[in-house]
Amino acid sequence: MRILVVCGAGASSTFVAQRVQRAAHDRGLPYSASAGTARSLPIDLDQADVVLVGPHLAPDLERIRQDAATRGVRVALLPEDVFTDLTGTRTLALVEEAMGARESADTV
Repeated sequence: MRILVVCGAGASSTFVAQRVQRAAHDRGLPYSASAGTARSLPIDLDQADVVLVGPHLAPDLERIRQDAATRGVRVALLPEDVFTDLTGTRTLALVEEAMGARESADTV
């Protein structure tokens, strides 16, 4: 699974991406995570299965969801305290929740 973490400039998303990838690796999951920016999102969406959106981009969430839906990509808004998730395990749970929603929708 390919996880894209998006923030405004790409700095904070890099930390979140590294942590969620480490959490996935620790659980033996073959996930990759990368960081992106709001500006690069239209291009980066083609390389993602799920997009984690930084909390400061919440006003753009509906537009991001619409763009992602056309490509079959799931979207989850990261909580305000995401940067306190030093192990990435809570963030990984958000990924799994978002993907579970897709699997449920696919089976309906």
